[in-house]
Amino acid sequence: MKISRRHFLTGTAGAIGGTALVASYAGAIEPGLRLVVTEYRLAPPGWPRDFPLKIAVIADPHAAEPYMSAARIEEIVAATNALAPDLVVLLGDFEGNYRLVTRAVPRKTWAGLWAQCRAPLGVRAILGNHDWWYNHSPIRAAIEAAGIPVMENEAVRLTHRGRPFWLLGLGDQIAYIRGPGHFEGVDDLPGTLAKVADTAPVILLAHEPDIFVKVPEQVSLTLAGHTHGGQIRLFGYSPIVPSRYGNRFAYGHIVERGRHMIVSGGLGCSFIPVRLGVPPEIVLVRLGDVA
Repeated sequence: MKISRRHFLTGTAGAIGGTALVASYAGAIEPGLRLVVTEYRLAPPGWPRDFPLKIAVIADPHAAEPYMSAARIEEIVAATNALAPDLVVLLGDFEGNYRLVTRAVPRKTWAGLWAQCRAPLGVRAILGNHDWWYNHSPIRAAIEAAGIPVMENEAVRLTHRGRPFWLLGLGDQIAYIRGPGHFEGVDDLPGTLAKVADTAPVILLAHEPDIFVKVPEQVSLTLAGHTHGGQIRLFGYSPIVPSRYGNRFAYGHIVERGRHMIVSGGLGCSFIPVRLGVPPEIVLVRLGDVA
């Protein structure tokens, strides 16, 4: 079939217009304006079904304007508190350092805002690779000054509704850049697990999901971030995932050999300020009776 010049130009203009529309959405609307709550209900092995617990998971905010301003963090904190969680966990990568940052958010400001999250069991944090790569000491100091404990290869025994469980925070797995594609971590999974002193159920916080291949059945649930779901995720597939396991650990609820992990798509942007198909999310995990 012969295509006229007019039809060719009309089709080309339409394609360009569609591409521009998608680019505008991915570069402005999804990363800066959308916010969703993604809820998971599960009773993994080792967690009693009659022991309900609600955990709000905040991952990878990368605070920086224009997409993660102080006002945006206030919005996220308000939405988190509206969920009435029993526990809030912050999974690292607190500051934005990608290109096109228009203005930094002061550390005292963003740390103070995250400290406004409200939960009976409090707010706990771990650090991510970007926290280690850029301004590690002042970032940690700001979080702790705001009253949020930073867990690094640590275990704390918490009690909810009269029943105990363990919350473990793992050190970052790629904390030091030793060369192109070569990293050294500060994570100590065996040492952290050794601090669990009884048979109460265990929840593990890890910034990168890759540790999951080493997590034993002793851990009822692993919570991770880091991947941003690839930042671009279409039809359940992410073209680029910062994980040696690719899409295996890119996003969502992952079950392997009876072990459970939830990987948050996170809130902010890393390296490039674009999100498409994986909107910024607060993850709400409901453990226990899921009926």
